[in-house]
Amino acid sequence: MVQAGDRLSAMTQASTIASRPLRIGVVGVGVMGSNHARVLAGLPGAELTGVADPDAKQADFVARTLNCAAVPDIHGLLGLGVDAITIAAPTHLHREVALAAIARGVHVLVEKPIASTVEEGREIIVAARAKGVTLMVGHVERFNPAVEAIKDAIRGEDILSIAITRVGPFPPRMSNVGVVIDLAVHDIDLIRWFTDSDIIEVQPQLASAVAEREDIALLQFRTASGVLAHINTNWLTPFKARNVTVATRHKYVQGDLLTRQVTECFGFQPRSLRAREMSSS
Repeated sequence: MVQAGDRLSAMTQASTIASRPLRIGVVGVGVMGSNHARVLAGLPGAELTGVADPDAKQADFVARTLNCAAVPDIHGLLGLGVDAITIAAPTHLHREVALAAIARGVHVLVEKPIASTVEEGREIIVAARAKGVTLMVGHVERFNPAVEAIKDAIRGEDILSIAITRVGPFPPRMSNVGVVIDLAVHDIDLIRWFTDSDIIEVQPQLASAVAEREDIALLQFRTASGVLAHINTNWLTPFKARNVTVATRHKYVQGDLLTRQVTECFGFQPRSLRAREMSSS
């Protein structure tokens, strides 16, 4: 997967050559979509052209706040002449919205998960490749400075195991997916990215304590390269925790993805490293 910054930079540069900013719209302006719109509105080389949401009151509020147009759906947004869109609508709508945009040659950033099913996800990917547009899923943890520091620390190492904890309280906004799709999907992606290898074995243990869908998950994996990995995730913890540990033959790396503190241990001698701060621009 090509990094989001590289993709957006390439699209922005191409648009700048054409003497105008990249025109971007956001589909779905709930909590996550509103954040996307806010960031896009202040992004150099880009223009937040409009937001789309069937909730007219919410769409109008976001549009007035960020000085852009408000429309009810993807078709209205495409009518504004956007070059790219961000999809932050409910998961079951991702396929329909993405395919409509791709058919018009519009680039797509879609929030995870890419779709409700593997088949729908593959359909979106095939359509984007056939049309020659950029498609990316919003696996934002890849761009966390702590994750980048861990990746650098284990580069060239013989990785033995990875353990990831991602827990927190139940999110009131969550209704259509369980904790695996909401939280663990980030870490499944990180395991594949850290190891540069596909997952070939999965041993899931799931439970539902208070939610309709699973709110506890203990997931065991083996990659094609032989790395053992474990994810502990739930919606039952009263505080957020995001921790990664990677064991290699020569070092042990610990990272806190919230504080962005990363520590490497060589021969039981710790060397603390501060991951670079993320730019506020």
